[in-house]
Amino acid sequence: MGSDNILLFLAVFLGGISVYFFVSAFIQSNTDKAQLSWANNDEPIRSKNPIINMSRPLVHQFTLQHALKIRNPNYRKKVSHYLMVGGLSAELNEDEFIGMQILWGIMFPIFVGLMDFSLQLGFPVFFILALIPVGIYLPIMHSLGEKNKRVASVRADLPFFIDLLALSVEAGLEFFSAVQKLIDKSRGTNSVLASELAIVIHETQMGSSREDALRKMVHRLDMPEITSFVAVILDAQASGAPISRVLKEQSDQIRLERFVRAEKAGEKATQTIMIPIMVCIVPAVFIMVLGPVAIGFMY
Repeated sequence: MGSDNILLFLAVFLGGISVYFFVSAFIQSNTDKAQLSWANNDEPIRSKNPIINMSRPLVHQFTLQHALKIRNPNYRKKVSHYLMVGGLSAELNEDEFIGMQILWGIMFPIFVGLMDFSLQLGFPVFFILALIPVGIYLPIMHSLGEKNKRVASVRADLPFFIDLLALSVEAGLEFFSAVQKLIDKSRGTNSVLASELAIVIHETQMGSSREDALRKMVHRLDMPEITSFVAVILDAQASGAPISRVLKEQSDQIRLERFVRAEKAGEKATQTIMIPIMVCIVPAVFIMVLGPVAIGFMY
C-alpha cells in the first residue's frame, strides 16, 4: 500500500470520526444543562478569557456528552483542584473543563488534519500531532495562570489586611466582625483576598463552622502564606492568646518573607541580564574595538 493510499485511508477514517461526533451531538437530548452541577447552583458567569467564551457553545454542542462519560474519580479530582485554585468554579465546572480538553486536544487537531489533507496546506505531521498535548493542556494552563494572578494579588494585600485586622481587634471588635468590616471597606477593589474572606463569612452564615470555612479558604488559595495565617488564627483562638499580637507578628513575618522574595528576584534578574549582554553587547564591543585592528592586519 502506497503512502498516498495510506493518507487517503487515514483521511476517510478521521472524516468518519468527525461525522460521528457531529451527528451524535445533534441527536443527543437536551439534558446536558440539567447534568451540569455548578458550584453556586447558578448559571456560569462570563469569563475574562475570550477563548473560554468562544469555546463554551462548541463544548455544549459537540464534546460535553463525551466529557460526561469520563468518570475517573482521580482525574476529576485533579480537574476540580485546577478549577478551585484558579478561581474558575463560577465560570466552568468539571464537565466543561474536560469538554474543552476534548475540543482543543482531539477535535481541533482532527479538523486541522482534514483541512491540511483536503486543501493541501502542507502542514508537517509532527505539527498536527503537537496540537494534541497543547490542546489538552490549554485549560490547565489557563487555570494555572489565573492561580498565579490570584497568588500575586493575595501576597500584595495580605500584610495590609492583617494590619487592619489587628487594629480593629485592638479597638474591641471580634475577629470575624473585623473581617466583615474589612470586606465592606474593600468593595469595588477587585481584591482576591477580600473576595475569599467574603466567601468565608458567607459560609459561616450558612451554618459552617469558622474552622471549616477558614480551612476551605486555605484549599482554594493553596499558598503557604494563607496556610500559615489560618493556622496561627486557629491556634490563637484555641489557646486564648491575644489575636491582635498574633496578627502583628504574622504581618511582620509576611513582610520579611516578601522582602526575601524580592531579594531573590533581584539576584535572578542580575544573572538573567548577563545572557543578552554576553550574546549581543559583548560581541558588538569586540567588533567595534578589534575590527579596525583586524582590517589593518589584513591590508
